[in-house]
Formats: sequence, structure tokens, C-alpha cells
Amino acid sequence: MGLDFKGRVAIVTGAGGGLGRQHALALAARGARVLVNDLGGARDGSGGSTSAAQAVADEIVAAGGQALASGASVTDYEAVSAMVRQAVEAWGRVDILVNNAGILRDKTFAKMDLADFRLVLDVHLMGAVHCCKAVWPLMTEQKYGRIVMTSSSSGLYGNFGQANYGAAKMALVGLMQTLALEGAKHGIRVNSLAPTAATRMTEGLLPEQVLQALDPAAVVPAMLVLASEQAPTRTILCAGAGAFESAHVTLTQGAWIGTGPDAPEQLAERLEQVCAREGETVPQSGSEQGQREVARALQQR
Repeated sequence: MGLDFKGRVAIVTGAGGGLGRQHALALAARGARVLVNDLGGARDGSGGSTSAAQAVADEIVAAGGQALASGASVTDYEAVSAMVRQAVEAWGRVDILVNNAGILRDKTFAKMDLADFRLVLDVHLMGAVHCCKAVWPLMTEQKYGRIVMTSSSSGLYGNFGQANYGAAKMALVGLMQTLALEGAKHGIRVNSLAPTAATRMTEGLLPEQVLQALDPAAVVPAMLVLASEQAPTRTILCAGAGAFESAHVTLTQGAWIGTGPDAPEQLAERLEQVCAREGETVPQSGSEQGQREVARALQQR
């Protein structure tokens, strides 16, 4: 069965170019009405113009779809709230939010200015928080919502020179985990996409041959699945160059060591066993870790 978005309303942030543009075009091509958001700034977040968002909206309309443009900065909650009202006033609802807006200010941690660290977190993390907060009451009331966070391998696994970016991207996974739990009873499903794609943010970072292989359009199928009516929840999909994987935050079987005075030495000696990945699981909530630990302690009595 095909993925159909007819009757759905989507907001895609950072959609004036690159991956966000591909997301917006794909959702519109499958019937969604799309609010295209983009601040229109430079790769480092400076400047701003609605022209990029408007160009993508015009492209959708020219192809027979419905679209609106917004130049709101995701760092400004009032502007984000106005953007959501814009969508509601035009189409009556918001079904899908794709948090794609982001900037880069790469440097090694030793050389990184704290202002650049904060700004990257503000755009990626707080930008997603602002957008989620603005659509949450609507999705709760209509008992339907699909939210896609844009994480990154830099957050999941680290990347040299991207302490700020990686911290923000992993934080989005943590946000996903809790929002998925809180949204479940309201029909809201929340997932994360970790894309590998050639965009403005990767210019000058990768060889040309690699950039050609990493067409942003190759990532879009993962977004469509995560934004669809059939979407999973609390899922991290990785995508790039036509390949798709799932990432998991797992818990090993570990070992019970106790709380005696020699516990630090015992842990040091048995650390390899504690970290062994055979039989690892994916807890369904954070409390599951604590429940497992208490249960093992009580078994020793």
C-alpha cells in the first residue's frame, strides 16, 4: 500500500533548500499541504530572508500542490507560534512536523566559543522544542500527530569538530524518547531521522564523488515512513545513498556487584562483562533500567 498524505497538513522547517526542500516536495507530491519554513540565513545561521522558503512553496504550487511560506526563526517561540497559526488558519490543522532546521559552527572543542555552542543548541534543540510545543495542543486535540526529529550520526556516534552539533543532535533523541511516551495516548508518534546527505551544510567537507552519491532525495523515503499514518514511534532511522538502518540505545545484561567497600575494584575487574553486548535489550522507558537493577538486588537477598 502506498504512503498517501492526502488531507494532511505538514510543517517542514529548514525547507528552503537541501534536505528540507526534498522533504517538502515529497510530502506535497503525495498530497500533503505544506508550510515551507526557512529563515533563509547562511550556513552558520547569520542573516535571513523569506525568499528561499517562498521559492520552494512556489515550486510546489506550480506542480499543482498547496503550500505556504514562512521565514520564522525556530529560535523565536512567538514566531513559531505565529507560523503554526498560519497553517491552521489556512488549512485547519497540523498533522506532521518535520524538525529539519539547523546550522553549523564547527570547531574543535578547545577552540570553540561558548556562544557558538549555545547557538547551535538553540537552533537544533530549542528550535525543535519550540515547534513541538506549538503543535502539541493541536495534535493532542485532534488525536493525531507525526513528529520527525532530525538527528545525526554526529550525535549518535560523535564526529571530530562537532561537539556542539553532536550534543544537540543526541539531545533530540532524548526529546523523542519522552515525547513518544507522552504522546502515545493521543495518537502522536515521534521518531528521529539520522540522514547522510550532501547539502549546503556539507559543502567543502566531502569529496565530490561522495557528495554525488549522497543525494538528499535518497533520504526522503525514511522521512515519509516516519511521517506516515503507519509510522512507528520511538524509532531512529539512519539513511543515506539509498541505504537504511535503525539505531538503538541499548542496555547490556551487565552484572550485579553489590554495594560493598570493594565495589569499585569489583566493577573495574568485571567491566568487560558489564559492557558485553550479548543479550542486550532496548528498554521501553527509562524506568525499566531502574526496575531491572532493583530486581537484581532483591534477588541477592
